[in-house]
Amino acid sequence: MSILTPSKIAAALIPAAMLFATPALAADSIHGNWITQDRDAVVKISKCGATVCGRIHKYLVTPPNGVGQKDINNPDKKLRNRTLLGTAILTGFTPDGDIWRGKVYDPKTGKTYRSEVSLNSANSLKMKGCVAFLCQGQNWTRAK
Repeated sequence: MSILTPSKIAAALIPAAMLFATPALAADSIHGNWITQDRDAVVKISKCGATVCGRIHKYLVTPPNGVGQKDINNPDKKLRNRTLLGTAILTGFTPDGDIWRGKVYDPKTGKTYRSEVSLNSANSLKMKGCVAFLCQGQNWTRAK
């Protein structure tokens, strides 16, 4: 008969704890710099307070009005004078299993959509914007 000692209990619990920790580690891997599908910008996804957000970090294609491009299509007239570079276009993202849910702002149209983000692989991110049950997706590539 085997006696359960604290070290045997700990040895049995560590693999179980690692099994439950794996989804959290996988979910964190959305953090980093991502090149948009149109290859016109890099979006930096990182922690923003209690949630995760994505900001326009760098332009790969200069916008029509230069790097100082303003948020001219924003429905809030007070925000139309803000510079897009550095603006959070992904906001309020929280994990839900392998998917992160939040909102995405499209500065080209000035519209905000319900959004889902998930990893296709370590270097490929699926970003969806949704209205009701209709969603459109893009594949973003991790910047090196």
